[in-house]
This record gives sequence, structure tokens and C-alpha cells, in this order.
Amino acid sequence: MQGMSERQYAAHVGLSRGAIQKAKAAGRLVLHRDGSIDAAASDRLRAETTDPSKTRKAPKKRTLKPVPEAAVSAVGDTLKEQGLAAPATGGGTTFLQAKTAHEVLKAQERRIRLAKLKGELIDRTRATALVFRLARQERDVWVNWPARVAALMAADLGVEPAAMQKALEKHVRSQLDDLTEIRPDLR
Repeated sequence: MQGMSERQYAAHVGLSRGAIQKAKAAGRLVLHRDGSIDAAASDRLRAETTDPSKTRKAPKKRTLKPVPEAAVSAVGDTLKEQGLAAPATGGGTTFLQAKTAHEVLKAQERRIRLAKLKGELIDRTRATALVFRLARQERDVWVNWPARVAALMAADLGVEPAAMQKALEKHVRSQLDDLTEIRPDLR
């Protein structure tokens, strides 16, 4: 064989064998007597007869962006939460590990969404507002309590009602001040 086969020429020019067969059938390749392809002459002929606007450009070489360390550690944390092997710190996360973490997170998200739809989860802002409202109502009840019971207690003890109310208010306010330090943790 004097020249190249269709497969060899296809590899030489970076086209498919089918494209070479079409070019051969259309007479855009130079052939030797034995039917093999004269590569140098065919390259020149193709360059002269091919419309550059209709050729495929070579694909741009993609440069991979570095993965932020936060993303890698998030993958590791997700895998550890599920009891799976996490990548070593500073070591590369494999595609399989990242894919597994992604699938785990999607499953967790779907579980949370389903629990929310079932009414098993509540909104944190709403819960915080509810706790605040209940605490305020309880505080208001305690603030008004000395005025309601001072006269009854004063009569039972035989003391001045105004003095009893003043003493009760002082101690109730002190207790309420202590309770303001308690903060609910709704995490």
C-alpha cells in the first residue's frame, strides 16, 4: 500500500472515518493507484477546496478550575455524617466521593421538604416569634399578679395591703429580671 488507509488518514486529520469516506466519494481526496490515500496531496486539496466557515474548530482546551477548600470540606463533612469514608484533609476528593455527597445532600433535602409538607417541621422564624409571644404573655401575667393577690395576702397576714403589694412587685420584678437572661436556642 503506497499511502494511508481511510482509518489512518482519519486519525491524521482528526476526522471520523465516515467523513473521510464522504470526502473520498466526492472526489476531495487524492488517491494512489491501489486506492490508498496520498496524505500530502489530499491535505493540500482539502485546504484549497474546503470552506473554512464550514469546518469544525478544534475544541477549546478546558482548564479545570480549582475547587474551593470549603467545598471539599463540605463534601467530607457530609460523607462523615453518613458514616462514609471522607477524603483526607488536603488530599483530593474523588469524583465518586463528591457524587456520593451530592446524592446524600439531595436525599436529605428531599426528606426535609417532605417533612415540611407533612407538617412535621416548622419555620424557625415563626417558632421564635411564638416563643417570644408566649414569654411576653407569661411576663404580663406575673407583672399583674401582685396587684391581684396583694390585698388577699395582706388580709391573711394582717399587714398593710400597699406594703404587701410593693414587696411582691419588688420580688416578682427581680425574678423576671433573672428570667431575661434565659435565651431559647432554636438551632
